[in-house]
Amino acid sequence: MNLFSVAFSLFVTVLFILYYTVFRKKQWICLLLFSMAFYAYSGISNLIFIAITGFSVFAGGIWLMHFSEKYQEIRKDKSIDRARRKEIKAAFDRKRKIILWTIIVINFGMLAVLKYLHPLFEGFLIPLGISFYMFISIGYLVDIYFEKYEAEKNPFRFLLFVSFFPQLIQGPINRYDQMKEQLYGRHALEWHRCKRALVLILFGLLKKYAIANLLVHGIANILDAPTEKTPGSAIVFAILLYSAQQYADFSGGIDIVMGVAELFGIEMMPNFRQPYFSVSLGDFWRRWHISLGAWMRDYVFYPFALTAPMQKFGKWAKKHLNVHFGRVLPASIANILVFFLVGIWHGAQWHFIFWGLYNGIVIAVSDICAPLFAKMAERLHINVKSRAFHVFRIIRTFIIVNIGWYFDRIYNIKDCFMCMKNTIIHFRMGQLYEILEPTFKEVPKKAYIMAAAALLIVFADSVLKEKGKDAITLLEERPLALRWLLYFVMIFLILGSFNFAVGAGGFMYANY
Repeated sequence: MNLFSVAFSLFVTVLFILYYTVFRKKQWICLLLFSMAFYAYSGISNLIFIAITGFSVFAGGIWLMHFSEKYQEIRKDKSIDRARRKEIKAAFDRKRKIILWTIIVINFGMLAVLKYLHPLFEGFLIPLGISFYMFISIGYLVDIYFEKYEAEKNPFRFLLFVSFFPQLIQGPINRYDQMKEQLYGRHALEWHRCKRALVLILFGLLKKYAIANLLVHGIANILDAPTEKTPGSAIVFAILLYSAQQYADFSGGIDIVMGVAELFGIEMMPNFRQPYFSVSLGDFWRRWHISLGAWMRDYVFYPFALTAPMQKFGKWAKKHLNVHFGRVLPASIANILVFFLVGIWHGAQWHFIFWGLYNGIVIAVSDICAPLFAKMAERLHINVKSRAFHVFRIIRTFIIVNIGWYFDRIYNIKDCFMCMKNTIIHFRMGQLYEILEPTFKEVPKKAYIMAAAALLIVFADSVLKEKGKDAITLLEERPLALRWLLYFVMIFLILGSFNFAVGAGGFMYANY
C-alpha cells in the first residue's frame, strides 16, 4: 500500500475516526486490527511469518521470565543451601540460554532464507518489513533475557508491538519499554498534535516525491551501467545526487510514518538527526538510521566487545602496546563486525559487503589513530575548536561518506572500482553535459530545478534543527499567510513532481 495512495489515505482516515470514537476505550485493539489488515494487504501469506515471529518471541519471553521468577523464589527459600542454589541457578541459566538462542536461530534463520534464497523461487516476494519486525522482536527477547523489564503477558498486545503498521514499511526499530505505554494507553484527540503530524507528513512527501523521485532516473542513467568511457565528473555528479536521493527517500519515508503514528498519539524512535552535518564517519552513523545503529550497538557491538576473548585481547594490547590500543582495538574489531553485518543485511552482494567493511575499517582506523591526529593538529597549531575547523570536519566527513556511496549504489564491484579510477584519472569535466543531455530529454531541467528548490527547504530545516530549533514550532509562530504560502509551495512541488518522475518506485528501505 503506497504511502501516497488514495487507499492508504482512506485507510488512515477510517482508522483515525474509529480510533477516537468507537474504540476510544480500547484503542490498542483498533490499532491491532488495522495493523493486521495493513499487513494482509501486502499478501495474506505474509501473516504466517509475522505470526511465527510474534508468537515464538512472545512465548520465549514468558519462559525466560518464568525461569527468572522461579529462581527468585528459590533464593528466598532458606531451607536450600548455597551450593544447591548455585546448581539450580546454573541449570536455569542453561535452559534460558537454550530458549534464547533457539528462538534467535529460528527467526534469523527464517529471515536469512526469505531474504537471501528468495531468488530461487520465481515470483516470491520478501514479506513486507520482515527485517524491521525481526529486529524489534529479537531486541525485546534479549532485553527480557537480561531482565531489563517484565515480559508482556498478553500475546495480542505483544503482536501489536511487533506489527504496528507505520514501522513495518521501513522502521524505525522501536523498543518495547519506550512503546508499551503509548501503544496500550488511551489517547485523547488533540488538534495541535494532529496539525503537527500533518505538517511532518507533508514534509516527508516533499522529500520523497519532489527530491528522491525526481533524481532517481538521472542517477540510474549514469550508475546502472557505467563503462570505461564514463567520465569521473559524471560519476561524481551522480553520486552527489544519490546522497541527496537516498537521504530524501529514507528520511522522507520516516517523516511520513512518524507523522502517521503521531496522529494516534504515538511517538516512535527518531531515525535521523541531520547526518550531513556530521564531523566524523562515526558521528554520521550515530545520526543516520539511528534505531538500527542503536540496535547494533546494544545487541551486537557491546556483547561482542565484552566477550572474554575480546577482553583478554584488550588486556594483552594494553600490556604489550599501550593503554590507548588496549581500549580501542577490541572496539575497532567489534565495529568492523557490526558494519560487516549491516552490509550483509542490506544484501548478500559483494558491493554491500565492501560498503560495510569500508565504513567499519574507516571508523576503526580513525579511532586507532586519534592520538596521532591530535598531535598533528597541535604541531600544525590548528585550533580544533574553531568554527573553520568544524566546517572542515563536516566537508571531510561528507567526502568520506560519499566515497562509501560508490560501494552502496554501484551494484557491480568491478564497475565500482572502475568508477573510482575514472573519478581520479579520467575526470573530464568537459564531458559532463554530454552525458547528462540524454537524461534531460527524459527528465527535463525543470524537474531538477524543482528538486533543488525542495532541497533548499530541507537544508533550511536541517540548519534550524542543528541549531536546536524546531522548524514546525517556528512555523506555527509565523503569520497565517506565511505558513500557508510555504504549505502551498510544498504541495505545488509534490504535485508538480508527478509530471516529471520517470520509473520511480516505492521506498528504498521497504526492500530491507
